[in-house]
Amino acid sequence: QKKLGCMKNLQLVLLAITTGSFITTVVGDAKTGAIIGSVLSAILLFLNSYLKDYDLGSIAQKHRQAAGDMWLIRERYLSLLTDLKMQTKSIEEILKERDALMIELSAIYIGAPSTNYKAYSMAQKALKELEDMTFSDEEIDKFLPTELKRK
Repeated sequence: QKKLGCMKNLQLVLLAITTGSFITTVVGDAKTGAIIGSVLSAILLFLNSYLKDYDLGSIAQKHRQAAGDMWLIRERYLSLLTDLKMQTKSIEEILKERDALMIELSAIYIGAPSTNYKAYSMAQKALKELEDMTFSDEEIDKFLPTELKRK
């Protein structure tokens, strides 16, 4: 979303400068105005072509949708751990639900847009350092039956 905003702003700035440089050809130094206008026009053409082929708004929306779907899967896993802890479901039911969640998660990953290294690194930092949406081993152990706990 941020990248899309930057690209759109860059388009406007380049368009304004290009227009100004061509106006300069009429009222000022024609050669300099024409050169600057031509170069900026070529850059603007490249930028417009890039944005035409890549609908960054749509890609951002797909990332948000995938994140929302993954959040729901995460919550369902937490609910499954709670069911395990409270022994409200049989092991067979829990295994069946776990397998269904794995299939749903796989489908989400297949449909999700790919990301780049920078975005991956930012997400990794948020998970490791800021501990966004993560649980410690001790917190996870509280949900698990004694046989499944790490300690």
